[in-house]
Amino acid sequence: MTEEIKMSTKYQPAEVEAGRYEKWLDQDLFKPSEDKRAEPYSIVIPPPNVTGKLHLGHAWDTTLQDIIIRQKRMQGYDALWLPGMDHAGIATQAKVEEKLAQEGISRHDLGREKFLEKVWEWKEEYAENIREQWAKVGISVDYSRERFTLDEGLNKAVNKVFVDLYNKGLIYRGEYIINWDPKAQTALSDIEVDHKDVNGAFYHMKYPLTDGSGALEIATTRPETMLGDTAVAVHPEDDRYQHLIGKTLTLPLVGRELPIIADEYVEMEFGTGVVKITPAHDPNDFEVGNRHDLKRINVMNNDGSMNDLAGDYAGLDRFEARKRIVSDLKEQGYLIKVDEMVHSVGHSERTGVVVEPRLSTQWFVKMEPLAEQAINNQKTENKVNFVPERFEKTFNNWMDNVHDWVISRQLWWGHRIPAWYHKETGEVYVGEHEPEDIENWTQDDDVLDTWFSSALWPFSTMGWPDIEAEDFKRYFPTSTLVTGYDIIFFWVSRMIFQSLEFTNERPFKHVLIHGLIRDEQGRKMSKSLGNGIDPMEVIDQYGTDALRWFLSNGSAPGQDVRFSYEKMDAAWNFINKIWNASRYVIMNLDDFTTEDIDLNGKKSIADKWILARLNETITQVTELFEKFEFGEAGRALYKFIWDDYCDWYIEMSKEILFNGSEDEKKSTRSILIHVLDQTLRLLHPIMPFVTEKIWENMPHVGKSLVTAEYPTPESAFNDQEAIDNMNMLIDLIRSVRTIRAEVNRPLSKKIDILVKAKSEQEKEFLINNRSFIERFCNPENLTIDTEIIVPDEVKTSVITGAEIFLPLAGLVDFDEEISRLEKELNKWTQEIKRVEGKLSNQKFVQNAPAKVVEEERNKEQEYHQRYSSVSDQLEKLKMLKGE
Repeated sequence: MTEEIKMSTKYQPAEVEAGRYEKWLDQDLFKPSEDKRAEPYSIVIPPPNVTGKLHLGHAWDTTLQDIIIRQKRMQGYDALWLPGMDHAGIATQAKVEEKLAQEGISRHDLGREKFLEKVWEWKEEYAENIREQWAKVGISVDYSRERFTLDEGLNKAVNKVFVDLYNKGLIYRGEYIINWDPKAQTALSDIEVDHKDVNGAFYHMKYPLTDGSGALEIATTRPETMLGDTAVAVHPEDDRYQHLIGKTLTLPLVGRELPIIADEYVEMEFGTGVVKITPAHDPNDFEVGNRHDLKRINVMNNDGSMNDLAGDYAGLDRFEARKRIVSDLKEQGYLIKVDEMVHSVGHSERTGVVVEPRLSTQWFVKMEPLAEQAINNQKTENKVNFVPERFEKTFNNWMDNVHDWVISRQLWWGHRIPAWYHKETGEVYVGEHEPEDIENWTQDDDVLDTWFSSALWPFSTMGWPDIEAEDFKRYFPTSTLVTGYDIIFFWVSRMIFQSLEFTNERPFKHVLIHGLIRDEQGRKMSKSLGNGIDPMEVIDQYGTDALRWFLSNGSAPGQDVRFSYEKMDAAWNFINKIWNASRYVIMNLDDFTTEDIDLNGKKSIADKWILARLNETITQVTELFEKFEFGEAGRALYKFIWDDYCDWYIEMSKEILFNGSEDEKKSTRSILIHVLDQTLRLLHPIMPFVTEKIWENMPHVGKSLVTAEYPTPESAFNDQEAIDNMNMLIDLIRSVRTIRAEVNRPLSKKIDILVKAKSEQEKEFLINNRSFIERFCNPENLTIDTEIIVPDEVKTSVITGAEIFLPLAGLVDFDEEISRLEKELNKWTQEIKRVEGKLSNQKFVQNAPAKVVEEERNKEQEYHQRYSSVSDQLEKLKMLKGE
């Protein structure tokens, strides 16, 4: 039927994959179904940042989504997988500024508009790179619906959400302590801060009482902020300081008078029970300052240097100022001691610099009502189903303790905040469109946090706020979101509360949470460790399907996975096994067409068994896919393909194809083709390239596996008796092979085999299938009965339904085996002599490490046991031979 040249003798991934993706796109196979009677199933891609190359985590994420959507498409759903990318405000702007800096230019030299032109150029270049990588991974997205978080439609959605939340009183502008990135010079939300343990110190200082009656000891990890102190606080119930409340202290190095206040924020048991209050540089101090109407003194510039309010330290970097201040405190007698320590310090997730808690005027989202709505929704039928379920607790805990969300960023790349200030009156106007008399207004310079637009992704990409948009009406809420557990706070939570607020619907029915990809040692992949793996290089070496197989089988939902090249070798070997098995089937098709396939002919036990096992595998894999247990589904497929189909059924089919009647050959060919076809369909969502290549060389109906019908069990092939009988036959063959291996008797040498069947039923079955036993066990004489005369010396194995006896006289070449055992006995004699000589050497025993000596003693014991075992076997054989 097929020219052999179409399938090379060895699996060559580059040859298999060449041009395949483009062919799928040319045929429009990734677009939703035209049959709108079909049930919709939709996924929106977690949009990668346009900042560079996709990493192995992206490959894992997209592979899992592709597996889901490919299966649903084959099952007849109206399947939409919508692609897109994120503008990634801070990250992208930082990359472009870095590039400009190499040319000696800053964004301020260019101005806002020219700078944004440069960023759009960057976006176009890197978006194309991402599409090329998507193609290489084989993801089946509908490119005609591709979106970008800064495109016009999404900007319309963003503006509407901002204005609506503002009008509801859920967005406000105010002066608060926020996380400040001095390098990017922008505010950060709490979850954009990574806390790392670093070496630091507690600096203990004395603040003298203004009346000269003494001093109070105060400790801080950030002495540079003392320049902004406006009070010192004690606990109102602390007896040590009751008499001092209301008095004043003199701030060292500055000379400013500080009131001593009482506030329950202070922990009496911690340190001296006295804390300095710096409302402009600490979130807790900010709250204390509000309660006591304290002044806020911000002593830092946007770049982290000290400003004019820092007096003599103005112009110094914050860390240089720290050194100078500590030195001056010591010189002037205010420094009591310095306690070195390791403590957790916030770092910017984007730039890596130490974050500065700092007073700033920003825009915020009031989170309490939005969080409450999201938590309450999880108690309804409309809840988001977390997989694994334990991550729902992670979500709820974060929502329970969420702070107001700072959404303004001091950047140019992003959604400009839709707020304008009147040039004369200062009046604030917030609206979806600019004021009519725009010449009298100035728009807010800030842009919105990237996550503000990403939070709207599931519905803004579908055409919302136009609630009559076709995609919005048909595909929203989406069916499944796939993402890593590290992004639950950043993105998953925000999509849920924004979707509930603006559509009254959950954004997705299920969220499948996967872990992180780590190296072989379990370490997180990072640039600093140099242990990152480029998925494109892995694909070049092993092929896309091998990488996808590894990624889908790596772990259970929610668990991390360790990458290793050993696992990639195993994945490639598995595909090569499929390739070779398929090639064998295709080479033996003769001129078979689809019409020639007949599954109703007379079937051997192997035929009945493989069809029943196919049914079991289809059922198992389909159920596991529904639970997103792709690793378990992969294991079921692996066992069926490698063990059942390749190692047993194909080998057994040779008996029929070489020796059977024409009717038997036709039936076996039909089943070979049918099972391979159904197996390729099951595998296709995981391994799309190689399955398509094999399938196009087979008789089939349809233009592509992409849209072929997904397998369903055929009840006519359910046959538990065939499975039980075949298992008995396989166990018999394995048992004989195991005994052969034990006594070093190769399959090429004939032996006598006696099989005692449990009943007449088993006896009849085994006699009817003795051709398989003869082919796989190579007996000299094969006896099958319910009563057997067993020789004195035999090797025995008990299986379900029968006992197997192999007479030792025919099984062992006595002279050859005695010679082999005598050589082995001599080997263990020499080993015992060597180790005993070592242990009798007192110098060795006394000077060698205890562990080494113990290892030698263990060896001595093991060698004696092996000597004894070989000696017993040798004596027994000599007795049987009559020596």
